[in-house]
Amino acid sequence: MIFMKINKTDKIMKVYNSGMNKKVKQKKNKIGKDELKFSDKAKDFKTAMNKLKDIPEVRKDKVEKLKREIKSGTYNVKGKDIAEKMYKSVNFDKKV
Repeated sequence: MIFMKINKTDKIMKVYNSGMNKKVKQKKNKIGKDELKFSDKAKDFKTAMNKLKDIPEVRKDKVEKLKREIKSGTYNVKGKDIAEKMYKSVNFDKKV
């Protein structure tokens, strides 16, 4: 086996490192500011979500109306309406 000894490696490393520092500094200057841009679709989504937050979760006027009708005995639901709702809630394409 043959070994080679390299003298004055410290000077070689200084030259090498000084060249690397210049490259890094040049790249830093070329990089601009970070920017964040939202798409129009994202802006529309945010607007829609804000509008949904403004809508009350429970519509009290409808609830009160239904309570009054049930209490007075005037609340009537058609059997056809019930059947349609049941039919919509069943997913026939789904495997059991």
